[in-house]
Amino acid sequence: MQQDKYIIYGSEYSPFSVKVRSYLRYKNIDHEWRPRTQDNFDEFQALAKLPLIPLVQCPDGTVLQDSTPIIEKLEERHPDKPIIPDSPEMAFISSMLEEYADEWGNKPMFHYRWWRDEDQIAVSKGLADNIAPNATEEDRQKLADQLRKRMVPRLSFVGSSEQNKDLIEGSLKEALLLLEKHLEGRAFVLGGHPTLADFGLFCQLYGCTQQPTTLKIMTAFPNILDWINRMLDPKAEGDLEPWERLKSTLQPFIVSQVRELYLPWATANAQALKAEEHSFSVTLKGSHFTQDTMKYTARSLHALKGKFAKLEQRSRLEQILLETDCLALIVAESW
Repeated sequence: MQQDKYIIYGSEYSPFSVKVRSYLRYKNIDHEWRPRTQDNFDEFQALAKLPLIPLVQCPDGTVLQDSTPIIEKLEERHPDKPIIPDSPEMAFISSMLEEYADEWGNKPMFHYRWWRDEDQIAVSKGLADNIAPNATEEDRQKLADQLRKRMVPRLSFVGSSEQNKDLIEGSLKEALLLLEKHLEGRAFVLGGHPTLADFGLFCQLYGCTQQPTTLKIMTAFPNILDWINRMLDPKAEGDLEPWERLKSTLQPFIVSQVRELYLPWATANAQALKAEEHSFSVTLKGSHFTQDTMKYTARSLHALKGKFAKLEQRSRLEQILLETDCLALIVAESW
């Protein structure tokens, strides 16, 4: 059925849904934000290949799922106000930061969401209110209890455990310290307008503002909170900056978060998957990290490496990746 706008089924508590919504707002693409609720679940289910949000129904009736492919497809259809930097090196850096945010940045957000009672109670109530806005208070509380019971065991999906807890929580605090410094006097991660890096990082940190423990942590980072507010409805404020101007504060973030956490973890996961192992262990920042293998993470790492391999002019990018000690892991075979 033909329609005149994009429809996005999502949830305020789904980082990846908010990521796509922020993108649509920035691009001024006509759309309708349709929270997935009990009342419209059947229409959502009729469209979905997988029971996952976000789901975007295009004006021509086609359906898109998975936040990064959604954005990449829409970027092809709506090239005005591009979010991909012109320079190949910064385009790859942007994609790498988004990949880090999707695959590692999701860990502390989800961990804090379901680890402590205070956060479990607050988030399950917020979710229930969003899913069943027309239900009685008693029914919403029952739903909240059900959601809490269902979600807490899923902590293992992001590697959250007593063994990994300190590393996951420490990674958020270190990321916030470094990003706060980088955003001082800067509207967006790569300069004057948002790129994939912003959409990926923003949505996970926005999720952190919805849970008591991480909200308390984030009050100490005003630059990040201002940036999150800008990203809710982003507007271009200028041009992107070259690596030379970004390097002093962005390079430490990449080394700390991408080189020392995401890339070795994702590489170990891909190698374990190739060996048909159900779990893997890797040393990250001196800590032993163990988790079940994840197929999607291996596929997305492969896609990131594919973007690098396709670049014909990449000498400048290789130099940047050498400086951040990422090059060896980007070019290494892991699939």
